[in-house]
Amino acid sequence: MERGGAGSALFAGFRALGLFSTDVAHVLRFSALKRRFFVTTCVGKSFHTYDVQKLSLVAVSNSLPQDICCMAADGRLVFAAYGNVFSAFARNKEVVHTYKGHKAEIRLLQPFGDHVISVDTDSVIIIWHIYSEEEYLQLTFDKSVFKISAILHPSTYLNKILLGSEQGTLQLWNIKSNKLLYTFQGWKFGVTALQQAPAVDVVAVGLTSGQVIIHNIKFDETLMKFRQDWGPITSISFRTDGHPIMAAGSPCGHIGLWDLEDKKLINQMRNAHSTAIAGLTFLHREPLLVTNGADNALRIWIFDGPMGEGRLLRFRMGHSAPLTKIRYYGQNGQQILSASQDGTLQSFSTIHEKFNKSLGHGLINKKKVKRKGLQNAMSMRLPPITKFAAEEARESDWDSIIACHQGKLSCSTWNYQRSTIGAYFLKPKELKKDDITATAVDITSCGNFAVIGLSSGTVDVYNMQSGIHRGSFGEDQAHKGSVRGVAVDGLNQLIITAGSEGLLKFWNFKNKILIHSMSLNSSPNMMLLHRDSGILGLALDDFSICVLDIETRKIVREFSGHQGQINDLAFSPDGRWLISASMDCSVRTWDLPSGCLIDSFLVDSAPLNVTMSPTGDFLATSHVDHLGIYLWSNISLYSVVSLRPLPTDYVPLVVMLPGTCQNEDVEFSEETIEPSDEMIEYDSPEQLNEQLVTLSLLPESRWKNLLNLDVIKKKNKPKEPPKVPKSAPFFIPTVPGLVPRYAVPEQNNDPHQSKVVNLGVLAQKSDFCLKLEEGLVNNKYEAALNLLKELGPSGIETELRSLSPDCGGSVDIMQSFLKMIGMMLDKKRDFELAQAYLALFLKLHLKMLPSEPVLLEEITKLSSQVEENWIHLQSLFNQSMCILNYIKSALL
Repeated sequence: MERGGAGSALFAGFRALGLFSTDVAHVLRFSALKRRFFVTTCVGKSFHTYDVQKLSLVAVSNSLPQDICCMAADGRLVFAAYGNVFSAFARNKEVVHTYKGHKAEIRLLQPFGDHVISVDTDSVIIIWHIYSEEEYLQLTFDKSVFKISAILHPSTYLNKILLGSEQGTLQLWNIKSNKLLYTFQGWKFGVTALQQAPAVDVVAVGLTSGQVIIHNIKFDETLMKFRQDWGPITSISFRTDGHPIMAAGSPCGHIGLWDLEDKKLINQMRNAHSTAIAGLTFLHREPLLVTNGADNALRIWIFDGPMGEGRLLRFRMGHSAPLTKIRYYGQNGQQILSASQDGTLQSFSTIHEKFNKSLGHGLINKKKVKRKGLQNAMSMRLPPITKFAAEEARESDWDSIIACHQGKLSCSTWNYQRSTIGAYFLKPKELKKDDITATAVDITSCGNFAVIGLSSGTVDVYNMQSGIHRGSFGEDQAHKGSVRGVAVDGLNQLIITAGSEGLLKFWNFKNKILIHSMSLNSSPNMMLLHRDSGILGLALDDFSICVLDIETRKIVREFSGHQGQINDLAFSPDGRWLISASMDCSVRTWDLPSGCLIDSFLVDSAPLNVTMSPTGDFLATSHVDHLGIYLWSNISLYSVVSLRPLPTDYVPLVVMLPGTCQNEDVEFSEETIEPSDEMIEYDSPEQLNEQLVTLSLLPESRWKNLLNLDVIKKKNKPKEPPKVPKSAPFFIPTVPGLVPRYAVPEQNNDPHQSKVVNLGVLAQKSDFCLKLEEGLVNNKYEAALNLLKELGPSGIETELRSLSPDCGGSVDIMQSFLKMIGMMLDKKRDFELAQAYLALFLKLHLKMLPSEPVLLEEITKLSSQVEENWIHLQSLFNQSMCILNYIKSALL
C-alpha cells in the first residue's frame, strides 16, 4: 500500500534553520541600483544572500540537485557549480542558464565580461558565452605538469587570465587569441590563492608554504614576501580605504594583517573562525572585512581601533559541529534550544534570524577566564552538552536551563534571558569518583527544582535558585543500574525514574518515598512525559516503545516496528500522537487512542532528535553529521489527512531533508496532498437508526413561525400601499408660449376596459395537491414532502389552506396529507416538521374535521402516534435534566 509519490502524509518539509556557511568561499557583490554591498554564502544545495549593512537575509536561492562546490558572481548573475555542471542565477533566486560540458568536478569559476570561465579538477578550462550557453574556447592542461589551483583576471589586462598551479608555476594567457603569453617559474611551492592588489600589474600570490608573494607580473619581479606559520594561504584581500593593509587567511582559522608600507605583521586575528578561513574580502573603500568558514559562521569585522585591530561588528552563526539535543523553548513555539558537539548552547528562532542568539560555551570557571583573558578559555571549556531540560516559568528570576555534559558529574545551569551560563554547577558533595557521570535531567514545571540522575543510580533534587541539594531518592541509590530517564509530573507530586536494570519507579516528590516499582520487558533507553495528559513514553533497548498512564501505573500501549535504536520521542501538544526517531532512518507517528501506526517516512541521514512545537504547527528534527535544524510542517492543520492505520508490510519512502528556502515546500506539499483521492469520505445517512428520532436540516425560519404567520403579516403590513411612480417620457412635452410650461399628460379613461379578473388560472391544482393524490394510490409521500420542504412559511400556509374543498381541494387530499404526517411519525424522520405541519393543518381546518368521518379516523390515529413519541422523548429529557442537576449540585 503506497500513498502516491509522497513519503509522509502528515509532515511536509518546510525549511532548515541554523545554516549560514560551508567551506565554499563567499561572494561579495555591489548593487549599483541599491548602492549597497551584498554577500552570498553557500548552504549546501542553495545559497543565501545577505545585505552587508545589517546582515539581514535578502534572498534564498532555489535548490540545486547536488551540493554547491564553488561560486562566483558578476554585477548581474551568481554562478554556482555542482559536480561537473554549473548554473547562473538571476535575482539571487532562479536558475536562468545551465552550462554542461565538463567531465570532472568543477573547481573554479571566473566571470569574464560576457563570458564565464570554468576550471575542473582535470585542469580543463572552458570559456562559455553567458547568454547563449555555448562554448567559446576549451583549453586542456596536463595535470602532472600544470594542475590549475587558482585563476585571476589581472586588472587592465584585456582578454588575459593568470593561472596558478599546484606545481608552483604561473601562466598568463590571452584567451581571445588562445596564446600562452608568459610563464612565471614560481617559488617551488603550490599556488593556493591569487588576488589583484590595488596597484596595477601587482598580484598577491598565496602558497602552500604559508608565504604571500607580492609580485609584479609586468616585469616578473617580486616586490615583497610575507610568511605565516599557520599552513597554506586560503584567501587574500587588500584594504582600499587608504590603509596599505593586506589580510591573509589560514587553515586554522587565524587571519594575519600585514602592513605593505612597513613590510611587517601589524596584527593577528586569532580564532576568527574555528575552522579554515574559506573566504575573506575587504569592502571597497570601507574598513570592513567579510569572512566565512566551514564552522557555519559568517562574520563582518570593522577596523576602527588605534592599532589597526579588527573587532567583530556583525555575524550570523550556527553550530559548527553536529547537534546532540534540540527542544522547543516556551509555549509560543518560536524558539528552539539546541546543544552541539562544539560545546555551545544556542537558540534558533522559527520566525526570523534576527531573534537567534547563542548562550555560548560552557566554562568551568568563568571568573578565572575573565581574569586571565581569552588565552585560557579553550582549556577551561566544558565538554559538549548531551542532555538538557528547560522551563520558562521563572526565567526572569533565576536560571531556567539545566544541562549535563559528556563525561562530567556536575550539571551546569544556564540563564536564557541573559544568554549565558548560570551561577551553579550541581553535583552531590559526597561523590568523588571520576567514573560517575550525569545521565538524565529534568526541571519541574514551576521552575524551582532540578532533578538529576547519575550513572551510579543516584537521583538527586536541587533548588534552581540557590543551587542547594534538596535530597535524594532511595536509601543509598534509586536504581542499581545507570539512570536512563527522570520525569516530574505537572503538580510536583510524583517523580518517575527509569534504570538500566529494567525497573521503572514511582516516587513521592515531597517525602522521597517509593510508591510503586514495575519491571519492563527490556532496559529503557530514554523516557518522555507528557505532563498535561499524564502519559509516559518509554523507548526500550529492544527497539520497542511502551506507553504508560502514570495515574494507573499500567502500560496502556505497546508499539514495535523500528529496526534500530530509538534516539528520541516527541508528543503532539494534545497528547494524541507519539513521534519516534530511530537509527533505522525512519520517523514514525503513532496514534495513541487507536494504538496504530498512522505515518512513517525515511530520511537520508538518521534522525538524532525530534521535538514537536507546543502549538502543533511544526516538527523539528536534527540528523547525524548535519549542522542544521529541519522543520516539517504539520499538514493536518491546513489540509484533510487520512489517519487510517498503516499495514504491517508498509514500506515507507525516502523524503529529502528540507532546504533553507520556504518556497521549496510548495510542490512537495502538493504531492503530499495527492493521496487524498483514496480517502474514504464519510456521508452521513439521513437517519442513523430507525429507533432514533431524527430532525430535519431545515433552518428554524421554515417551520418555527408557521402558527404565527397572521400576527407577523399584521405587523409587517404597510400603512398605505406603495405608489408606483409614473414613468416620465424621454422628451418632456411643453406648452407653446412665451413662458415655458410643461404639458400635463393625458389620463387614459377608457370606459370599455374590462375590470373582471380571470380566475381560470387559479382553478388549477398545485403540484403538491397532485403529489398527494398520487400518494393515495401508491402510498408514497416522499415527493410531496420534498415539495413542501422547498417552500417558505407563506407558501406552506397557502398550500395547506388550499387543501380544503372550499379552496379547490378535497377531503381525499386532506386525508392524504394526514397519512403523509403519519408516515413521517412512523419513520421518526423530520420530527419537528411533522409537528409544525400538523399544528398548522389543525389551526386551518379544525372546524370541518368533525363533520368528515374519514378525517376524524385519521386524526385519532395520529393522536396516539404523537402521544407515544412525545412520552418517549419526554422521559429521555427528564432523565438528562436529572443527571445535569445532580452534577451541578452534588458535592463530588
